Amino acid sequence: MAAQETVDHKYVYDFAEGNKDQKDLLGGKGANLAEMTNIGLPVPPGFTITTTACQAYLTTGKEPTGLADQVGSHLEALEREMGRTLGDPEDPLLVSVRSGAKFSMPGMMETVLNVGLNDRSVVGLARQAGGSTGPDSSSDSDRFAWDSYRRLIQMFGKTVCDVPGEDFEHALDDAKRAKGSDLDLDLDADDLRALVVTYKKIFRQRTGREFPQEPREQLDLAIRAVFESWNAERAVIYRRQERLPAEAGTAVNVVAMVFGNLGTDSGTGVAFTRDPASGAQGIYGDYLANAQGEDVVSGIRNTVPLQELERIDKNSYDELLDYMARLERHYKDLCDIEFTIERGKLWMLQTRVGKRTAAAAFNIAGQLVDEGLIDLDEALHRVNGAQLAQLMFPRFKLDHEFQPVATGIGASPGAAVGKVVFTSARAVELAGQGEAVILVRRETNPDDLNGMIAAQGILTSRGGKTSHAAVVARGMGKTCVSGADQLDVDIPAKRFAVAGHTVNEGDVVSIDGTTGKVYLGEVPVMPSEVVRYFEGTLDPERTDDVLVRAVHRVMTHADSRRRLAVRTNADTKADAARARRFGAQGIGLCRTEHMFLGDRRELVERLILASTDADREQALAALLPLQRADFIEIFREMDGLPVTVRLIDPPLHEFLPPLEQLAVNVAVAQERGEAAAREEALLAAVRRMHEENPMLGLRGVRLGLVIPGLFAMQVRAITEAAVAVTESGGSAFPEIMVPLVGAVQELETVRAETEKIIAEVVGGSGVEVLIGTMIEVPRAALTAGEIAEAAQFFSFGTNDLTQMAWGFSRDDVEGAFFWRYLELGIFGISPFESIDRDGVGRLVRIAAEEGRAARSELKLGVCGEHGGDPDSVHFFHEVGLDYVSCSPFRVPVARLEAGRAAVETAGSDSR
Repeated sequence: MAAQETVDHKYVYDFAEGNKDQKDLLGGKGANLAEMTNIGLPVPPGFTITTTACQAYLTTGKEPTGLADQVGSHLEALEREMGRTLGDPEDPLLVSVRSGAKFSMPGMMETVLNVGLNDRSVVGLARQAGGSTGPDSSSDSDRFAWDSYRRLIQMFGKTVCDVPGEDFEHALDDAKRAKGSDLDLDLDADDLRALVVTYKKIFRQRTGREFPQEPREQLDLAIRAVFESWNAERAVIYRRQERLPAEAGTAVNVVAMVFGNLGTDSGTGVAFTRDPASGAQGIYGDYLANAQGEDVVSGIRNTVPLQELERIDKNSYDELLDYMARLERHYKDLCDIEFTIERGKLWMLQTRVGKRTAAAAFNIAGQLVDEGLIDLDEALHRVNGAQLAQLMFPRFKLDHEFQPVATGIGASPGAAVGKVVFTSARAVELAGQGEAVILVRRETNPDDLNGMIAAQGILTSRGGKTSHAAVVARGMGKTCVSGADQLDVDIPAKRFAVAGHTVNEGDVVSIDGTTGKVYLGEVPVMPSEVVRYFEGTLDPERTDDVLVRAVHRVMTHADSRRRLAVRTNADTKADAARARRFGAQGIGLCRTEHMFLGDRRELVERLILASTDADREQALAALLPLQRADFIEIFREMDGLPVTVRLIDPPLHEFLPPLEQLAVNVAVAQERGEAAAREEALLAAVRRMHEENPMLGLRGVRLGLVIPGLFAMQVRAITEAAVAVTESGGSAFPEIMVPLVGAVQELETVRAETEKIIAEVVGGSGVEVLIGTMIEVPRAALTAGEIAEAAQFFSFGTNDLTQMAWGFSRDDVEGAFFWRYLELGIFGISPFESIDRDGVGRLVRIAAEEGRAARSELKLGVCGEHGGDPDSVHFFHEVGLDYVSCSPFRVPVARLEAGRAAVETAGSDSR
């Protein structure tokens, strides 16, 4: 269609030139428009400006050389194909200018419709639509033309020239009030003609210039606005929330306009090939007659279910169903479709693989396997650990005293309880204070993103399953009820009325994103069916719960594919038992310092205060049987599975009263003449051991070397417990882990003493005890080859490794400045939440490679919190670790992600 390019870089592609695999270059929308064009679906003609052009513009602040000429040549070709010229006064071509990044970012960037309209072409548009040409005519076609013009000025003003959107909204509200109506459709051509005059005045007052009348200028400015919207605040926040790359940029799609607002035989809608909330097969979507696309997704007018289209326009409905089926078979997945009907002619405006809830993701994956469209590996690829974690959240426990006061559309499942707030700013404020909030709006828009992120759930009185609130909430995994039109929401007054009740800001409500029901007050919650499945109380082979069966199927395949073992971090019998039910293959971290709290703290104080060997041995002798009993319980729960026990690793201040408190207590006792010998001795010890930075002080291996007998007591307790369990018919596989080692000599010293005790206790029992270390000091990672000579295993303590590699204390900095680092893009995500691959991850990789080079049979694992983070699990698979260890609740997530990592690695190897 286009003329031959005359520059080195090709920045513009016709739809017929692309395909769905070019999302990096053409963006998701452009690539899918090209794909639909190529498989013969009715797509309005147009062209795509590449992400490369956007990247160049954002880097230099100006359009790349040759872009304007390429746009011009493609525009001329489009005009020839359509038989119309952009903005022609007699028979105008109008175009939409839409963003389209590689990843779906619903509502986060800009769109401008009806580009090419001006004071002269609006008359030509009316004539084109079948209306009269006189300045005072008021037919339906004239109304359509003037409505399209006012929409352009409004969208162009807000998007391109930063005119406050509420200025236009207030003018529109004034026009409706003057008409005595609440509906845009009640404004006739004369009303809209007057509104255009008002809009142009607003534009002039806010920008200092007249609304541009030159069509090509409108187009060029709209293209630049779409480029710039990539770095708009809401787009940046959304990318950060969804962990999307900041450098990708957006494509721009310039498409010939088709109109859904030409009358009752026209309309626009959104369709899903399956229910994006549950995954159920059927016909799902929304339709709005005599409307343009933004009317549907904004939620400002309530739609009708897509099934109603069969009654309104059966030919278009049948044709749409055929295209939906073709697209789903072609993409082999749930498809999200936008369409417009222009006077009985169906046009496909967009398709993409649709966002879905966690439940829908699992259900759809299973259905597509049954239908033969995908295999189990692909099904595993299409779900993720974050979705599984959502399914493990609790749900409402309802009885007769909880009756819904309203029912909307269950747009994104979950059970959310919180205080009502009516603005995004208030949601952020209260959430920052630790409050759970429900954001209540008539409808949300992209400016509400911060509040939606902060809220537990979103409740709107307008919109459907495809409104902004519904789509964004599903993408974030937030509970959402939309279109609860029984609610009379008064944003300025900060209240809503429903069923005879007035709910004010701060009142508590509960919303069910599955059923769409809204309750006053706090509804209690109960465990999810998926948790019952993992607990073993729900048989997946006998239950009628479709979701549980789908989860079981995927988890079974994940376990069959994964190479990484999954252990748990557990310090108690109860945690160990739960983790084993959830599928843990052992314990990767048992923190012994947690066993010294509560009633045992006094024994630790006695140990620290001991001034003679006899006093110290007496304190250790009192601790030994308690430790042994703890380990016997844990080994029994983990019968037959390995248990890695970390020797005590606390900063000593955790076991001692604060220095200031002790000093005050002693001073008060002395003032009163009371005896305070114990407190004085404790104060002297605390002063002697006081550290300015206890996290880097006397802890870990240092503590074991400084306090004689401490590690020896623990090693004896561990080994005696293992022997006792073995002799009673069980199987214990203890692994003793020495913490905070930075030099091989530290480990060698502890190991020599440990081996003597093990040899003495084990005797002929057959118990085998491994000795290894925790790699959590950067020096240990960099000298791993040396340390491996003295270690049978490494376990990466990525929490401390992250603190020391970055040089900050997690407890001190997360609330102090992390928010600013995230805001500036220095962090895409907290390095404590997901492994820092380039820094901390490189230390892990170095230690793994050099450790295995020195000792080929070296066992490698990770026990920091990253062991349960989906992205981090994939990294640990790549590095070649043997296992990850995480909290009991995250064991299923790690199992799933370990399977996905294996499948993805196999897929990339085959390519």
